[in-house]
Amino acid sequence: MSTLTAPSTTSIPEISAQDRADRLAAAGSAWSDRIDANRNSSKLTYRVTGAGEGAVATRVRSGKHEFVIDEPAPLAGDDVAPSPVEYALGALAGCQVVVYRLYAQALGIQVDDIDVSVEGDLDAARLLGKDPAVRPGFSAIRVQVEITGPETQERYEHLRDAVDVNCPVFDLFANPTPVSVTVAKA
Repeated sequence: MSTLTAPSTTSIPEISAQDRADRLAAAGSAWSDRIDANRNSSKLTYRVTGAGEGAVATRVRSGKHEFVIDEPAPLAGDDVAPSPVEYALGALAGCQVVVYRLYAQALGIQVDDIDVSVEGDLDAARLLGKDPAVRPGFSAIRVQVEITGPETQERYEHLRDAVDVNCPVFDLFANPTPVSVTVAKA
């Protein structure tokens, strides 16, 4: 096992609005052609693996990427990384940015910059065995999207409607998803 360390800062390349538009258009066209040629090519399976380290941390591998999940000290963690629920909220924020950009391009709606803030309310009483009547997950999630650009508020609301029905992570939070779990002794 590797030694638990905080994840490094990732540098994200700068990109011009035109280069972003070109990449989004090319990706959309390529996926459209691929799906038209073979409908099953749109069915993707994502995989991650996680290994416990430290007190309650997890080192997660996803393809060539690696990140750490932990808990703050009050939940027995070392606080070296965000918690699982913070990553879940971050996944929603990240997916919103991607899908806003994708649908802005597809709908011809100019988005210069986009910032997404996500808050979730969670009652830890169930997690800590104090109240089985409360839900263990989020009881409410609030997403705040701030867009800069020349479009009207109505155009950005039209964009939001498209994003709400097409964002995969939004769908995870908004709708039940079947989950199966197996446990095996190693």
